[in-house]
Amino acid sequence: MTAAHPPDTQLRGFVALLPAAVRPYALLARFDRPIGWWLLFWPCAFGLALGGGAVSHWPLFLWLLLGAIAMRGAGCVYNDIVDRDLDAQVARTASRPVASGAVSVRGAVLWMVLLSLVGLFVLLQLPRPAQIVALASLLLVAAYPFMKRITWWPQAWLGLVFSWGALVAWVAVGGVGGMALPLLYAGCIAWVIGYDTIYALQDIEDDMLVGVKSSARAMGGQVRTGVALCYVVALAAWAGALWAVRPDSLVLVALLPAAVHFTGQVATLDPADGHDALAKFRSNRFAGLLVFAAMLVVGTAP
Repeated sequence: MTAAHPPDTQLRGFVALLPAAVRPYALLARFDRPIGWWLLFWPCAFGLALGGGAVSHWPLFLWLLLGAIAMRGAGCVYNDIVDRDLDAQVARTASRPVASGAVSVRGAVLWMVLLSLVGLFVLLQLPRPAQIVALASLLLVAAYPFMKRITWWPQAWLGLVFSWGALVAWVAVGGVGGMALPLLYAGCIAWVIGYDTIYALQDIEDDMLVGVKSSARAMGGQVRTGVALCYVVALAAWAGALWAVRPDSLVLVALLPAAVHFTGQVATLDPADGHDALAKFRSNRFAGLLVFAAMLVVGTAP
């Protein structure tokens, strides 16, 4: 492990305080890295806010946050079971609990089931139409770990998965039809492709050695331009979604803080520095908050 490649699992925060026997399971669900469930939750929050349910359906924010934590954890466990052989060959991921042998495959499966039961409990709190939409994502989730073996753009598939919460939340609050929802979903997909391309920069050398594909490898020396294009598409789609809900030029101003943030990410990105890539990736938690603020202002305006 070099200084340019930060380790994937780190004993920090409350995870470091857990009993030694429990820690590998917490690391397996990435409880040491809350950025993942924030990024899964933000599209849910976007859908609730822009769909007009931020006030009338406010408990859904809490339920969907719990669901994001549980299902992101279950997804990470599933991913690590499928990728255990590949993870063992990559410097950053070799310390993952299943790849390193700290957790058996059987133990990982049981842990995934337990986390999925928490997700099921959250699912039961949603209206029936939203339950159906949520269940429709399972095939996408199941296929995701294999995409890096099939396509140069597994980040696009992740975009489909991580943005799905916007659809669930919109349906849960009875959001109106039209172009707002498709544009919201498209914007989230482009955002995910952008930030996960940044994340993939950490593994680009190891991925070349083991034959794993990624958008970071596909973009090559144009990765900053590629990420910038993803963010431009995301902002344009979100602007269209805001306009579809409230056709007033002032609503576009609500996205300016997020646009400034994305500009700063791209302008200062160092593709050769794994620590910088990780920091830029994690900064999307704040970017999500800025986008949510825009959705909230427009979605709750009289």
